[in-house]
Amino acid sequence: MTLRERLERGPIVTAPGAPDALTARLIGHMGFEAVYMTGLGATASRLGMPDLGLMSQSEMAEHARAMTRAAGIPVIADADTGYGGPLNIRRAVADYAMAGVAALHLEDQVSPKRCGQLSGVRLVEVPEAEARLRAALAARDAFAAEMLVIGRTDALPALGIEAAVDRARRYTDLGVDLVFVDGIKTRAEVETVAERVPGRKVVSLVDGTDAAELTREELGEMGFSLCLYAVTTLFAALGAARRALESLDATGSVAGIEGQMTYAEFCEVVGLGAHQGFAHEFEA
Repeated sequence: MTLRERLERGPIVTAPGAPDALTARLIGHMGFEAVYMTGLGATASRLGMPDLGLMSQSEMAEHARAMTRAAGIPVIADADTGYGGPLNIRRAVADYAMAGVAALHLEDQVSPKRCGQLSGVRLVEVPEAEARLRAALAARDAFAAEMLVIGRTDALPALGIEAAVDRARRYTDLGVDLVFVDGIKTRAEVETVAERVPGRKVVSLVDGTDAAELTREELGEMGFSLCLYAVTTLFAALGAARRALESLDATGSVAGIEGQMTYAEFCEVVGLGAHQGFAHEFEA
């Protein structure tokens, strides 16, 4: 079943974020129906740096390709601002399509962009944002009809909820498959978007915010089609790694470290048995 078909069938789809291909594989292994390739996670895992527009289009496309190969489920990918003008957007859509991406989102920030949760977000004017989305839709129709185009606005932290709702409604009118108001932190903001933005909607919940207290069922009842948990696995993995390193440093031994996956569990996630079976079948 394609992501488009799954969204049409309902209910809400949950897509945890993955910073890398291994985490994407784990998300698929755990039975989730989609995975989110975050720009923040990609930048952190590949460069060890913050999400400030440092990843190039080709780096992001290659990251997406590795993730789609590993995940076994649809990948929803961050395409930042489209990496330039209309031709750059067309190339990004084509490269993401060849990578096997099921959906991508384009945002209305100026370039270089920054994480939507940070202060200092700057936006392009609405006509330019609309032109980006029209270019993405045209490229999608040319290269990958099944790919979904998500119109993302970062107006909430920059200009407030009224501007965010207005932009989301205008992007919906362009014919994007879903709209996405990023930077949501409170339950009230979620409710406002749910009530005032028509059509299929994406919500992204960030751990530790008031909005993150909402359940998947509540979000589905509000009318959201897709929920992203962009940083959950990244923050959990880094926290666990830090605790393990602190224990090793303090005790000089790995004996006291708790909560680790066993080697057998790791082998199951990466599919060691299937790989070995294939290799043995064709050994001389």
